[in-house]
Amino acid sequence: MKKQNDNESEKILVVDDSVETLELIKRNLDSKGYLVFTSDNVADAIIFLDTTPVDLVITDLRMPQTNGIQLVKYVRENCKNTEVLVITGYPSIESAVESIKSGADEYLIKPFTDEELFSAVQKAIDKIAATKATQKQTSFQGNVYGIIGESEAICRVFEAIEKIASTNVNTLITGESGTGKELVARAIHYRSDRAMAPFVAINCAAIPNELLESELFGYIKGAFTGANETRAGFFQTADGGTIFLDEISNTSLSMQAKLLRVIQEKEFYMVGDKKPIRINIRIIAATNVDLFNFVKQGHFREDLYYRLNVINIQIPPLRERENDIFLLINFFTNKYVNEIGRKKTPSYTDKALEAFKNYYWQGNIRELQNLIYHLIVMVDSDTIDITDLPPSMRYYFQNKPTFNKTLKEIEKEYILNVLSSVKNNKTEASRILGIDRKTLRNKM
Repeated sequence: MKKQNDNESEKILVVDDSVETLELIKRNLDSKGYLVFTSDNVADAIIFLDTTPVDLVITDLRMPQTNGIQLVKYVRENCKNTEVLVITGYPSIESAVESIKSGADEYLIKPFTDEELFSAVQKAIDKIAATKATQKQTSFQGNVYGIIGESEAICRVFEAIEKIASTNVNTLITGESGTGKELVARAIHYRSDRAMAPFVAINCAAIPNELLESELFGYIKGAFTGANETRAGFFQTADGGTIFLDEISNTSLSMQAKLLRVIQEKEFYMVGDKKPIRINIRIIAATNVDLFNFVKQGHFREDLYYRLNVINIQIPPLRERENDIFLLINFFTNKYVNEIGRKKTPSYTDKALEAFKNYYWQGNIRELQNLIYHLIVMVDSDTIDITDLPPSMRYYFQNKPTFNKTLKEIEKEYILNVLSSVKNNKTEASRILGIDRKTLRNKM
């Protein structure tokens, strides 16, 4: 796929197995200021639509392997705010009827004039504009960039994504584990003019520090024992696109110095090589710790911190997104019911839903997601009740916070109740409380 560099125009995806047709339509629509993407097959078009919202899809009908009708159906089922224009060189009443029934908004017969193309496209764009005009400009609903939510806290994240996506500024995403930092990074990438280039995500905590340099920058043959061939690293793979460095706080000081050079000089060295490689890349980093505190402690370079933290996006924890919890429950429930092939979607009792709402969610969305999956697999009943939930959630429901006790009294009561609920099993109590056994012993 290809695209023109622009970020303000309406986005159009053109799908046709004819390279000549793609080039012609792209050239004509480019001249009108549209942001045009192209694909010569349906499979690649669907992959692209999974990550990048577009305003209009223009698709041919007859294509090898998968035809345009299947793409029309996919768009209608998965891209509710996208218009569809069908073009075909083999017109028939049947194909026109099938296209419209499948969800196409317009139908053009090849060869068509520039005026006919512009008219059909403008009609679709006008329809989109009319729909958007009925919505608040800052209103985000349901599922945006794969991020579920409509609370004020998450809408601020959506707004930040929109503002910085069109820039190449380095970004630091902060937030607790399980809040969706990689989803935000992907959203920034796929809303930018780098959307058609690679997005490469690396968990720095998952790669030993002694291997991280060769993984990021690659190595040449003979650079070290076992380097039997030259191998590119993640930075070469992401050239032209975005590299996402998750858990950046886990990198060593020597590795941080090399990353600083990449940011400053736009180049790096493969392990064992003396020739620098120029790179065109956007860097997005993420961490679940207070990185500035790491700087003060001498664990993280101050110059790298400021280079990465040009823009900071703070992802709110789930407990600050109360209005999103039920949306997430509904989303994950339907997702896993479909994946597992369960015949009926279970409902939740009021007590169960209240327990979900009151719970602390230390693991955030990841914890909620895993719990929903467990419930869909393990609970056979058509109704999920509070008795099906873990002991820690039942405790939160049965022991709502009161405001006539001191913090120490509430903590003591909480610890004793947790110990009681697990029959004085200190290991399990420590896990539920989120503290180690030594801390629990001291508090006892």
